[in-house]
Amino acid sequence: MISIEFLITSLILVLIPGTGVIYTISTGIFLGIRASFAAALGCTLGILPSMLASIFGLAVILHTSALAFQVIKFIGVAYLLYLAWCMWKDTGGVQLENKKELKVNLVQIALKGCLINVLNPKLTIFFLAFLPQFISSSMSSATSQMLLLGGIFMAMTLLIFILYGMLASKARQYLIGSSKITKYLQQTFAASFALLGIKLALTDR
Repeated sequence: MISIEFLITSLILVLIPGTGVIYTISTGIFLGIRASFAAALGCTLGILPSMLASIFGLAVILHTSALAFQVIKFIGVAYLLYLAWCMWKDTGGVQLENKKELKVNLVQIALKGCLINVLNPKLTIFFLAFLPQFISSSMSSATSQMLLLGGIFMAMTLLIFILYGMLASKARQYLIGSSKITKYLQQTFAASFALLGIKLALTDR
């Protein structure tokens, strides 16, 4: 049985602005609603490897091996800084246009979102610490219950991120034609990715 405590805790965790939320919102503002949906899907799929790794034991390796953790961590840091640089480099070069359909590569957008979570070793250890708290002793298989809880967490993530993307795409309508606001938003999101990268770099296991 799924506890109310798990649902409430998961909702709070998903709502907290993180790298995936920032990526989805920025995509919704600059590329529109379809692109934001792709970003939300990519970020959600990026949870899957970490969830499965934690359930089937890889998190133990990351937790005990300093080298493995550091390697994955700094790859993730480099990727976040790369995203920050790409957005900062384009500052002033992006103009929001009032078009119903923007020519964007949805697969590429989803892949970027996926990599954001895949390259975050803290996510694997998070699931290792988070999911077991809600395992019922009456269940015969802890693994199957953790898979169920993880699936619910992913579904909740997808729905909330889609909502964030929809709100961002709505805000887009009020930003069309303002180059100053567009430039400010690009700089803000670029700085956010850079700060998240620095935060990850300074994080211990």
